[in-house]
Amino acid sequence: MNNRSGNINKIAVRNTLVFNLALWICSFVLFLFLFTEDGQPKTIDFVYTGSFLTTIVFPVLINFYVLIPLLLKHERYWFYAFAFIFNIVLFGQFNILFFEYLIDYIFPNYYFISYHSNIALFTIFSVFLVITTLIKLSVDWFYFNSQENQELKFRNQLIQTQLAALRSQINPHFLFNSLNVIYALAIEQKEQTKDAIVQLSDILRYVIYDSNTKLVSLKKEVTLLKNYIEFQQFRHQQNDNITFHCNIEDENHTIYPMLLLPLVENSFKYGIKGDIKNTFIRMDLKQEKDEFLFDIENNYSESKLETNGQSGLGLENIRKNLEIVYPKNHEFNVTKTKDTFKVSLKLYNHEV
Repeated sequence: MNNRSGNINKIAVRNTLVFNLALWICSFVLFLFLFTEDGQPKTIDFVYTGSFLTTIVFPVLINFYVLIPLLLKHERYWFYAFAFIFNIVLFGQFNILFFEYLIDYIFPNYYFISYHSNIALFTIFSVFLVITTLIKLSVDWFYFNSQENQELKFRNQLIQTQLAALRSQINPHFLFNSLNVIYALAIEQKEQTKDAIVQLSDILRYVIYDSNTKLVSLKKEVTLLKNYIEFQQFRHQQNDNITFHCNIEDENHTIYPMLLLPLVENSFKYGIKGDIKNTFIRMDLKQEKDEFLFDIENNYSESKLETNGQSGLGLENIRKNLEIVYPKNHEFNVTKTKDTFKVSLKLYNHEV
């Protein structure tokens, strides 16, 4: 990150130098054309143009790097207008004094006279500073947009990297739990083993392929959850204790993929256990317009969670994902009692 900031600073300095070099070369050519009477510039025309440009370069640089950053860009418009006019008057007067008293000492071999009246001189200064101000603001605007686009691209790459890292944690976790189910069925030599393998294959196909998109339809996510619940029931066989209610207005409503599965995994892992009495999982999913609600509640045992350091992995991944893909557009609440554990997730303004 520090290297990136250093590179940005180097680019900014280089761009500033290139901008000023181009500006003053063009300005010199323009003034030389204006100050040459017969269209054929002589040595004295080059000297006069360079001297005149020297008196105007200071107010322009002061305007660029003092007045605009400190006043105009901070919306202190009246202060900026006053300082802008004062800048013109001050250095316009300096131009008059320079050509009346100083230039003959610097270039004693030439004789200079004032080409412009005071009004014409201040008009030149005013017009030139206004034009250069507009040029500077235009260049800054293009540069700002370019930097903003680069920053957005960088942030998007960072987000995608973070999401990939989170998914890489979820998928092995899911696979590990699923293989444990298959293993348990095989050990008990149950006939459902073949069906469980086929169903696991369908689930993994979704996890590996279909979830590698920015958004998926709610219909696909619900199908995944139902398949996972049925798959887990091969092992637990406690259908009456597991309920999943859906009230969906639009099946094409989209959400971030693999967002809910870790919650369901945790409920099965820490709720539905054969050695705990009164086990249950209750899931309620509701979607209406741009709002999405998902509540999941299961039986709770503090002692069992404390024995497993992995207990918060699913919730932590959910929190991180929500912070990335639903910033300020979600609510995520965990409610614990002595015997129950409930997670409530609300998504609104679902475009991510």
